[in-house]
Amino acid sequence: MEVPGSLPQRVFLLAYDPEKGRFRVGTNLGAMVRAAALADLYLDGRLTDENGRPAAADRRPGIDLVLATVLEEVASSRPRKWQSWIGRGQRATVSAVREQLSAGGWIRVEPRRILGLFPTTRVTLRDPRVRKNLLGRVSGALRDPVGRVDLADAALVAIVAAGELGVVLSRRARRDAKRRIQELTDLSGPVGPALRKQIAAEAAAAAGG
Repeated sequence: MEVPGSLPQRVFLLAYDPEKGRFRVGTNLGAMVRAAALADLYLDGRLTDENGRPAAADRRPGIDLVLATVLEEVASSRPRKWQSWIGRGQRATVSAVREQLSAGGWIRVEPRRILGLFPTTRVTLRDPRVRKNLLGRVSGALRDPVGRVDLADAALVAIVAAGELGVVLSRRARRDAKRRIQELTDLSGPVGPALRKQIAAEAAAAAGG
């Protein structure tokens, strides 16, 4: 099965823990998926960086609904920092990406109830080889000469590293590859640093109650 084309879909699949059969508690899924959408639009030239804020540069059709929605949000709003856009609309964006992956046959989505009372959704991968392919892209980006790394793969590494996604890059792996991760983050644009700031802000807000 082919790997999905958009960065938000790829991040969603990477965030899934196949050993536990779910997303780990505390995974920064919403922030990473929003960051992935912004990075996708930036790398495609549909967003540019203007003084630390995304600006719509190309609103032609030809992108999927999730990316088109995020692009329209930016285009129709007053200028905001990248971090602000990562923090907005996380739940809706994750739900839309999940629907895309389900419709495309990459995941199975099943409603269920915890203890027979609390509604939730069970997500399973239809073909584990797709996620393994994505893991290979991350490994390749960390290993290959920087000049040969696809920009989308560079952004993928920047996002999972900034999101501290341990099922892809452990704390030790992030530490050992710190210099390369920084190179890939610089290569992929302003989203990686903005994601780190947003996750820190969300952690501080949670700690403060």
